[in-house]
Amino acid sequence: AAIFLSLQALVLTFSPAVRARSWKVDYLWMHWSAIILWVAIVSLAHRAANRYIPNRDPYLLPIAALLSGWGLLSIWRLTPTFGLRQTIWLGISVGVLIVGLRLPSLLPTLRRYKYIWLFGGLILTALTLIFGSNPAGFGPRLWLGFGTIYLQPSEPLKLLLVVYLAAYLADRTHKRGQLLPFLFPILLLTGLALLLLLVQRDLGTASIFIVIFAFILYLATHRKRILFSSAAMLIFTTFIGYFLSDIIRIRLDIWLSPWYDPSDKGYQIIQSLMAIANGGLFGRGLGLDSATFVPVAHSDFIFTAIAEQTGLIGTLGLLTLIGIFLTRGLYTALRASSRFHRLLAAGLIGYIGAQSLLIIGGNLRLLPLTGVTLPFISYGGSSLLTSYVALLILLLISNQDEEPAPLATSQPYLLIGGLLGLGLVTAALVNGWWAIVRAPDLLTRSDNPRRAQSDLYVPRGALLDRNNNPINITSGESGTLLREYLYPDLASIVGYTHPVYGQAALEFQLDDYLRGLAGNPTTSIWWNHLLYGQPPSGLDLRLSLDLNLQTRADEALGNHIGAIVLLNAKSGEILAMASHPTFDANLLDEIGEDLSADETSPLLNRATLGQYPLSAEMEVLFNTSFTPTLRLPTTEVSQEYTSPLQMALIAASLSNDGTAPAPRIALAVNTSQSGWVILPALGQPSEIFTPAETEQLLATFAPEGQAFWQFVSTNKDETAVTWLLAGTTSNWSGTPLAVAVLLEENNAVLASSLAEILLTNPQ
Repeated sequence: AAIFLSLQALVLTFSPAVRARSWKVDYLWMHWSAIILWVAIVSLAHRAANRYIPNRDPYLLPIAALLSGWGLLSIWRLTPTFGLRQTIWLGISVGVLIVGLRLPSLLPTLRRYKYIWLFGGLILTALTLIFGSNPAGFGPRLWLGFGTIYLQPSEPLKLLLVVYLAAYLADRTHKRGQLLPFLFPILLLTGLALLLLLVQRDLGTASIFIVIFAFILYLATHRKRILFSSAAMLIFTTFIGYFLSDIIRIRLDIWLSPWYDPSDKGYQIIQSLMAIANGGLFGRGLGLDSATFVPVAHSDFIFTAIAEQTGLIGTLGLLTLIGIFLTRGLYTALRASSRFHRLLAAGLIGYIGAQSLLIIGGNLRLLPLTGVTLPFISYGGSSLLTSYVALLILLLISNQDEEPAPLATSQPYLLIGGLLGLGLVTAALVNGWWAIVRAPDLLTRSDNPRRAQSDLYVPRGALLDRNNNPINITSGESGTLLREYLYPDLASIVGYTHPVYGQAALEFQLDDYLRGLAGNPTTSIWWNHLLYGQPPSGLDLRLSLDLNLQTRADEALGNHIGAIVLLNAKSGEILAMASHPTFDANLLDEIGEDLSADETSPLLNRATLGQYPLSAEMEVLFNTSFTPTLRLPTTEVSQEYTSPLQMALIAASLSNDGTAPAPRIALAVNTSQSGWVILPALGQPSEIFTPAETEQLLATFAPEGQAFWQFVSTNKDETAVTWLLAGTTSNWSGTPLAVAVLLEENNAVLASSLAEILLTNPQ
């Protein structure tokens, strides 16, 4: 345990250098104070255990120490302030353990004064109804505050309930036909405790109380119907609570459908699943995770934080440690020297196991969220102290030379162990589902903020025009990298990548290349993931756009609403694509919220996504419809409605012997091993017109001997729309060109002038 934690602390110290890929950073040192304290107090506890309880179970203390140290480092990573507080609470908790090892009469005292202990816990819990507070300043008031120190009475109340149930049932033998008199005292007190917790709205602890009650009562009576009836009662209570309690309804709705409200109510669980997916198989590395995106990651969602840091491998190790701890605890119960010790040990294992599964299941969306802590690991002084007192009791019970007390059958204990083991195995499988199977879908969601955080440290590839002039680039230093958009008028075509508004257009479609996840060697990707928890540097991409022609198109279109597509009629390379009005992606922080509400739709790429009606004349002449495939979002078209891109391809077919080329906008990617590699077109050429039809249409649109043909049409029946299709003829000596112009107004003169500007001297 000491070696494992020391290595983790060392990795955490140098993690800023790894993330920034530079030695000139501020290193992390403060958590070493926690490691030093951990080594000191755990060594003292180990020596005290060797001296006072030499026959104890040898696994319980090391596993608990490892779990608490693991959690301590994770808390320091997430929130140093809480890490310092947890370090102090760990010192207090282990100190209580050491003192308790010197008290041989502790267990008899717990048994003798069972009513006093339980009533004391109930009174403290009841006081929260009057004097309760919340360290966060809002939410349920479950704590009693003493200055800057807060105690959550429901935590020790779980332990006191176990003590009471074990002591009461150990002194009585259930007789057939006398179940109600046998159960009445424990039903009364347990019901009172549950009532207090329900009034407090502490539903997680209330659920654990029901599980503790069912486990211990089943072990005492061997009646399986108790387990079934308790499970039925829990389900029925949840069902009734759904209609009577807002908090239960909200939590169940979030559990069933978190994606319905991903930015508010479902945010926490969705970010938890994304963090687990981000961890993958091997994890991002200690200090390289993004668990701070998950609210309350240091407490309720610390399992998620560990999953992102250490991956599926790490969480399997964590679940295995919990499983070994529970197994040794049940083994201790089976070897106990008295009925009271046996029920007490089994009850404590039931409490620790049930609470662990409840919070881990909540993190994995296996169960509804409850807000309880993960024993030994989560931040929380009351929880940590209670866990170590439970450990103390287990150690004392395991230290014996006497023969085990008579046991009629071990089947109930094995069944409880099997249920807890099944829960851990299920958690491991669900963890693997989110970390491996669903990870690609989760990590590519536009609302995943981890991608934006990675962009701060890893240079994103540039988008260049066909002459290698920059369009979108990344500038700055590691940790403060910034995406710059050097040609703002292309925003709706080349897109943007933004931590709040996600990604759009080519920045989204080509993200794998720009992020370095495609085009780089697999070994390089894995090495960077293993060493840095990040992808390698992104790759530059060359587009088919020509900024000279693009500038000419944007200036000509000006403030008019519409779109222009100019392309090479033979190769399908898009030389210019304009969509107006547009926006400046450099100003998304200031104007982002207003863009979607703008009636002129500046976010819409009218060239590929606009759907415009055809005039009757155009329906007759161009009676064809197909949906072009391009590395950009495109809209489905029909014979009545079409997009400027489709009409540009139809125009290209007239300048290319009746065949429409497959459109291309991404030409090549600059790889580290092979240099510039050609990116093929996604579609295939399509024959639109026969040679005879092509010749007839060109004769209609261009006088004989002309180098250009042109067709203009306006639609006056519906919303005013002007279409212009134009292109080069066989008399053209250069690259065959085609252009489509769409204006959301009746203005044939303007459309003709736009085509003339682009087709005349296009170089």
